[in-house]
Amino acid sequence: MLKVATKNEIRRIEASANAQGLSYQQMMENAGRAVGKRVIDILHGKENAKVTVIVGSGSNGGDGLVAGRIIAQESDASVRFYLMGTRSETDTNYTTLRDAGLELINLIDDNEGQHLQRVVADADVILDALFGIGVRLPLGEEAIWILKTIDETLKNRIKNQIEHRDISMELIPSFDNSPKTNRSFYVIAVDTPSGLNCDTGEVSPYTLVADETITFIAAKPGLFEYPAVSRVGVLRVASLEIPDDLPELQEIKHVVSHPKLINDYLPVRSRISNKGNFGKILVVGGSSSYIGALGLSAMAAYRTGCGLVTIASIEPVIRSLSSHLFEPTWQSLFESDGSIGSDVDSQLIDHLCNSDSILLGPGLGTKSPAKNFLLNTLSKLGENSPLILDADALNILSEFENWWSLLPRNTILTPHPGEMARLAKTSVKEVLNQRWQIAKAKSKEWNVILVLKGANTLIANPQGSVVAIPFATDALATAGTGDVLAGLIAGFVGQGLAPEIAAQVGAYLHGLAGIFAVANMGNSRSVLAGDVLNAVPQALTKIENAL
Repeated sequence: MLKVATKNEIRRIEASANAQGLSYQQMMENAGRAVGKRVIDILHGKENAKVTVIVGSGSNGGDGLVAGRIIAQESDASVRFYLMGTRSETDTNYTTLRDAGLELINLIDDNEGQHLQRVVADADVILDALFGIGVRLPLGEEAIWILKTIDETLKNRIKNQIEHRDISMELIPSFDNSPKTNRSFYVIAVDTPSGLNCDTGEVSPYTLVADETITFIAAKPGLFEYPAVSRVGVLRVASLEIPDDLPELQEIKHVVSHPKLINDYLPVRSRISNKGNFGKILVVGGSSSYIGALGLSAMAAYRTGCGLVTIASIEPVIRSLSSHLFEPTWQSLFESDGSIGSDVDSQLIDHLCNSDSILLGPGLGTKSPAKNFLLNTLSKLGENSPLILDADALNILSEFENWWSLLPRNTILTPHPGEMARLAKTSVKEVLNQRWQIAKAKSKEWNVILVLKGANTLIANPQGSVVAIPFATDALATAGTGDVLAGLIAGFVGQGLAPEIAAQVGAYLHGLAGIFAVANMGNSRSVLAGDVLNAVPQALTKIENAL
């Protein structure tokens, strides 16, 4: 299982591994080899490839030196090194390269930056090994100068790439001959992009945008936070051969979800089945102002493979949705001022008692009748009712003191940062700046499964563990996608998955469907919630094929 560890936790793991015989030098060798092998894979089949390694003065720079050595020894690529500081004569990683005659450029010998510009301007791969997890912000002048010079050189490469394209036959612009902005270089960050705080996600303004980050031992929480997530690119984790049973590693509770794990969690299906075997889901909400939310949630639940979905709402909502949704069944509720009325009738109580999953909140609105309805409904639930609360159900609850005392055990909450801020009586800024900490603390305080939506969504349980869902796409930043997520989670709860597992599976499927929706639509701007819903089968197929 892929762990997520803070800087101090990584330090303790390294110290313990060293004490048990895996030396710091061997860990550095393993780190460099992991990066070097990845670069060789990227450059496979490319002739006259050039690699530039930006080397800091610390252990991250040492990782870069080892990576460069591996590339030079095991491929035909030309490898150049740019050193921010002088390396010690006792540093065998440095002296080996020097004695082999590889190009080593020192910052102190490059006052005008011509050498740095040269080795960046023609590099196929740039390894950013300037700073690792031990970086302190703000960066010093020398580091800023190096990063700014690299950034400006790479931007000029992109500009020249577009300006110098062949337009001699370009009479009518088309998609096929429009300017290509794909980068002709690839930036790999070693452990973390330089200038990124691996615990908080804070970044220097000069931190490079990596195409890929290869981090070591475990992922770091800051790599999943804003604004860091925009600099990380594809994230890979190299174990460095740290033993899985190392106590300090076993103690880490936070993890990253991945397709193999989600595949293992998917409910087992038998061909000898009927709809009663796959769960009854109740979706409650809707109002005259928010009609579509329930439809998105209900159909998302169906897409998970559940057997039966019942939508409970007021007649105007039912009439609108039932004209084009043929699969759900319907339960009419009292109406008051365009919202669900306060009373909870016997038919709804029967549904509440006999459903395998209850999703409450999509499109509910926050008028007084809806508020009273929510409180009355919660009072009818048993302590183990399988409840998911989303959208306005969360906003209504936030108005009451000790609202969490009203909830069944293991209730799933799915707030976005604004809803989370209201629930926690804090600011959106604080939620965004302390996502891991606040998710962990509030899940325990409220005794709920907390799905804190965002890039990347975090799922926390009362026992103190947090799971990161490794998807960050603006395609999901549009109305209705949260309703899809809530429906997916409700569908898996209804099929018997434990609430925390259902939240992980639903959130992973949601994020992956967002990625497929972008591919299907051709861009992220045009993706609608319905597109994400329609991409769920593709995402499920991808997960089911995970080996």
